[in-house]
Amino acid sequence: MLVNEVDRSLPGSHADSEEPMRGARILLEALVKEGVDTVFGYPGGAVLHIYDELAKMGPRLRHVLARHEQGAVHMAEGYSKATGKPGVVLVTSGPGATNTVTGIANAYMDSTPLVIITGQVPRRMIGTDAFQEVDTIGITRPCTKYNYMVRDVSELAAIVHEAFYLASSGRPGPVLIDVPKHVTAEKAHAGAVPELHLPGYQPPRAADPEQLERALERVLAAKRPVLYVGGGIIHAGASDELLALADVLHFPVTPTLMGLGCFPSAHPLSLGMLGMHGTYWANMAITEADLILAIGDRFDDRVTGALD
Repeated sequence: MLVNEVDRSLPGSHADSEEPMRGARILLEALVKEGVDTVFGYPGGAVLHIYDELAKMGPRLRHVLARHEQGAVHMAEGYSKATGKPGVVLVTSGPGATNTVTGIANAYMDSTPLVIITGQVPRRMIGTDAFQEVDTIGITRPCTKYNYMVRDVSELAAIVHEAFYLASSGRPGPVLIDVPKHVTAEKAHAGAVPELHLPGYQPPRAADPEQLERALERVLAAKRPVLYVGGGIIHAGASDELLALADVLHFPVTPTLMGLGCFPSAHPLSLGMLGMHGTYWANMAITEADLILAIGDRFDDRVTGALD
């Protein structure tokens, strides 16, 4: 984690405060700082300190108890899709963490921003096959955008801040924070949250002007164009811009399953969903198109079929 220090004190704390807080409290205050109001989860031994502090948070942070950790992740996905904010999940170590994997993989494929907090055995027991110890980082690495193991309570707030940025920026996705039990019990000063400084992660915020010029030339020359749009439109809140673009260009529009709702289905330019479960005319339009203007989609195999 590469950071520069700036004053981003946690709510209700001061950078020079003499009162140290347990790591569990620092974690929850960091969540509130990121705008979190709801956490979905299921308690267990490795996260009892966090649940202890959660009970003291009152109306600032609501907890929704799931019946199964996979259900908690799916609830958080629904929350994220409904609010546009990252969903937050809190589960214990071992089976609690492994039960989240299906939901995490689903969020990864759907580009849904989530922050999953998993308990872990104390640091001195890591690697000893301790009770309910699993390699949560290794298990979830293929289906998360990034994941962390917190080694020091002083890093906790900064890691939470970084995780939310990673989950919601660029192509959104799930980020996991594995927190050993001793980290939640140790005390530290809340201090200031460092400013983000991630040299290896710089998602583009604007299109390249030369690429735009080339695209415009192709658009103006097209005779059978189709606008192929996906869930990225919804994540970006760009439905109005898409409608304006389609009206100006007068291009027919076909959304993916994840893009349903980003363009009015009753609009004269709407072809309906494409792909193996889509409409015949949407698929024929794509097949015969001389230009596909794709925005916010990933050319899923259920859409493309055989690439040849």
